[in-house]
Amino acid sequence: MTPAPYDDPEVQQLLLGLYDEQRSMYGFADDPADTPISQFVPPHGLFLLVQDEQGNALGCGGWWFLDTRTAEIKRMYVRPEARAQSLGREILLRLEADAKRRGATCTQLETGVANIAALALYRAQGYTPITSYRPGRNPDVNRALRKDL
Repeated sequence: MTPAPYDDPEVQQLLLGLYDEQRSMYGFADDPADTPISQFVPPHGLFLLVQDEQGNALGCGGWWFLDTRTAEIKRMYVRPEARAQSLGREILLRLEADAKRRGATCTQLETGVANIAALALYRAQGYTPITSYRPGRNPDVNRALRKDL
């Protein structure tokens, strides 16, 4: 697991997989291309890439500051064939640790109601439901979660 620029070709390939998966689940998705690359640049954020021993991209995730003490976890994704290996958990823990080291006292994130595995992961890691913090989100689809660090 290594830091990677958000515009890294391997990261972009994973984000396309995330986008396609979300569109198939919900009929719509946030376009990862709408996210400024600068959001994930340390010390105000971080993006991680997980690769196997052959250099194949398996998963990714990032965080950035929403405010001076709140980090938002973004773009968590593990390829379907690499799931059930705790990669998502490892990415999440590393992102939380980095955000905490840089001054965050809590993390927030959003996922969709149909993403049962993600919801289970986040709840198992201590995230609790909160009211949506993003304007215009559909409460029938989106789930916002928070965790104190």
